[in-house]
Amino acid sequence: YAGCAPCRAEAPDLVDINRSFIGKKVQFVGVNVRDSAATALAFDRNFDITWPSIIDAKSGSVLLAFTGLVTPQAVPTTLVIDKEGRVAARVLGRIDASILKAMIQRVVDEK
Repeated sequence: YAGCAPCRAEAPDLVDINRSFIGKKVQFVGVNVRDSAATALAFDRNFDITWPSIIDAKSGSVLLAFTGLVTPQAVPTTLVIDKEGRVAARVLGRIDASILKAMIQRVVDEK
């Protein structure tokens, strides 16, 4: 969310990683659990984020969908979901770009 310092710090890395996987059957999706739609869209414009985002601040439905599996407990939380819809990895807090890229590549390479 816009007021989250780690979210702001990792946004440029996420943009770069997303670009590196274009055409490789990888889809980034953002979930904003704090901001209004207008604030979230301003964040996206500021950091050149082009992937879809879900505004979950009022309903909490995305967080509820993961309850019991890997409930996101910090902002930011990064989930890598495999081809079968299973959570392949979870990172709480700011993620190192090289680690995220390796986690995504491992899922992409799965047969």
